[in-house]
Amino acid sequence: MFMRRSTQKRADGSLLQHYQLIESVWNREKKRSEPKIIYNFGRVDDPETVQRLRKLAKSILRRVSPDEIVAEHPEWRVTDAWVYGDLYVLEQLWRRAGLAEVINRLAAEAHLSYPVERALFAMVANRATAPVSKLSCWERWLQDEVRIEGAGDLELHHLYRAMDFLQAHKEQIEEEIFFRVADLFNVEVDLLFYDTTSLYFEIDDEDRPGLRRRGYSKDGRGDAPQIVVGMAVTRDGFPVRHWVFPGNTVDVTTVKTVKEDLKGWHLSRCVFVGDAGMVSAEDLRRLSAAGGRYIVGMPVHRGGQVSEEVMTRPGRFRQVAANLRVKEVVVGDGERRRRYVLCFNSEEAERQRRHREELLNELDAELESLGQVGGKEHSKRVCALVTSKRFGRYLARTRGGKIVISRRKIREAEKRDGKWVVHTNDDTLSAEDMALGYKQLMRVEEAWRQLKTGLAVRPVYHWAEHRIQAHVAISVLALLLERMAEVACEDTWRNIRHDLRRVKLAQLSSPNGTIWQVTEPPSKTRKRLRDMKIDNPPLLLDHA
Repeated sequence: MFMRRSTQKRADGSLLQHYQLIESVWNREKKRSEPKIIYNFGRVDDPETVQRLRKLAKSILRRVSPDEIVAEHPEWRVTDAWVYGDLYVLEQLWRRAGLAEVINRLAAEAHLSYPVERALFAMVANRATAPVSKLSCWERWLQDEVRIEGAGDLELHHLYRAMDFLQAHKEQIEEEIFFRVADLFNVEVDLLFYDTTSLYFEIDDEDRPGLRRRGYSKDGRGDAPQIVVGMAVTRDGFPVRHWVFPGNTVDVTTVKTVKEDLKGWHLSRCVFVGDAGMVSAEDLRRLSAAGGRYIVGMPVHRGGQVSEEVMTRPGRFRQVAANLRVKEVVVGDGERRRRYVLCFNSEEAERQRRHREELLNELDAELESLGQVGGKEHSKRVCALVTSKRFGRYLARTRGGKIVISRRKIREAEKRDGKWVVHTNDDTLSAEDMALGYKQLMRVEEAWRQLKTGLAVRPVYHWAEHRIQAHVAISVLALLLERMAEVACEDTWRNIRHDLRRVKLAQLSSPNGTIWQVTEPPSKTRKRLRDMKIDNPPLLLDHA
């Protein structure tokens, strides 16, 4: 007794297939066995047919254990197995976001014959699961550690050519995919958060001219050439668009590019949110042009308008959220009117106070051990302390040339504990909207942490500019898929991936050939799939 798939050809030329349970019956007259249909399960393309087969298989296995079946049929062997659940989900999210459709369309328009979409998905999936270099991705990961449908014939040069394709079409892909994801998840784009970070390279020489240049490093590696990466994200953390700038680019100069590039996207009412590093008179003028709206954090410099007129303005704070109080301050009249909100977080103030107390104790001990002398003579340790970012802000020099802790500077720092200033040109926003909107700028900081840790965007092994930019684009696409899963499951990708990896793909050798079977998802994995509205993976695959 066995199961077969029968095929019938209709009058219109289409094929109709059914699953049937067949029994071999001996025909005494013809002296041969003949197939007899015991039961017709239904059409192959009918989901209910598959469900009936699953129920029958489970019923049989309750009475006959798999161990007994394997013992009776030793020709059935498991020859290999791979983790499958996380790749299966990434594939579904990749298609749901429209990436497969958009990339295949653009590749067809460019008359490319190699599997561009499969190569890009392989690199994005690798970034989200086990990030390695492109060479290791092809040489080890794709060959030995995973099975991705349609990626079996990929060669190393396909990966690099796909990176070149992505860089050439990056802007179009980003725009189309963002609006698809925005519609899919009902993403609010009233606030766009923008920030930059730096990625350093383990090389000695700069590119002159080129991307890899020395500049202010946010990783504390001012000695190494770097690039500057800017990214705009929504309040839900979905990446909108990213930019790659030379490593010596100053943050405030990137705003012009961001403003011009997003202008063509025809976003609805959108408020740009940036930190104090993005503030300059020219940038604010650009952001205000053509009715643009912004919320920016303001740098507090001694002697500046914010320090002299906003921080010292009398008035009561108003509670707007847990550990957040605000006070609105308007400076000037008419066209010169500027609207600020002074924010105060008591918990942050206490944290800064404790941190400063520990730092001053350490600084006091350091000064006692110096054995300073008067006059112009001083040691390298004195110079290091004065120029230190940690200690220099609290030091002053006496008339005799000795460095001491400045009580005046300590008092000034105490007045700023737990406080920051936000400025906007949108009068429709309340003080609460401004403060809470700016606090959500942490979404970009979370995206940077995810890119640098989980996705391991660095080290960057490429040296050509277009490959460096494509590498960053691949990492941002992986971030998009992770955020889609995190928003749906309300959990981190790290935890989601851990549950998904319990689903395995096994390769079985049978008398009739190779079979690819997927293990049943455990309860936690099934819940993750339900949260993401993804069907359980099929138990049998035609190929892998």
